[in-house]
Amino acid sequence: MTATSAALTPPADAILPVRHPDAPAPGELLGSHYGHCFGCGGGQPHGLHLEARAGEGVTVTAEFTVTADHQGAPGLAHGGVLATALDETLGSLNWLLRVIAVTGRLETDFLRPVPVGTVLHLEAAVTAVHGRKLYSTAVGRIGGPEGPVAVRADALFIEVKVDHFIDNGRPEEIRAAMSDPDQVRRARAFEVNP
Repeated sequence: MTATSAALTPPADAILPVRHPDAPAPGELLGSHYGHCFGCGGGQPHGLHLEARAGEGVTVTAEFTVTADHQGAPGLAHGGVLATALDETLGSLNWLLRVIAVTGRLETDFLRPVPVGTVLHLEAAVTAVHGRKLYSTAVGRIGGPEGPVAVRADALFIEVKVDHFIDNGRPEEIRAAMSDPDQVRRARAFEVNP
């Protein structure tokens, strides 16, 4: 395992994260923020279909099953797919702070191979907040929530405004999300790391 880079070390004046009073309750399934998200959306046939739940404090847990579509080496999960699972889980933390944030930096360590058919048990926590910067960490375990750590990551998320997506996303997808008559689903499309 490598040491975390200086960019992922919170400054001395960073504060502890505070769960938003309107955050989902512990144990609540967070659901997909956008139906076509590769990480959590049901509209991606080969996506991760990752399911995250709110935890205590500013933590989440998630699970994702590695399928044959997620292979790198024969019979083993692709490292980029595992990094995506960690990134998606870390992005789900934004629900608990009720902020819109995107990944600024993600450092991943791969400790054990993850075979096809494995359920990867993920847990993530926000560790510090400094202005618009959110510092967080995650682990992925095999063999159960208490099993050996197969992958881990430290991340820096940056809080953004919804204009970030409107100005940079493909217009047809932005229009579709903005015109969704379900106000909750429309708002959620822009709330979590895309």
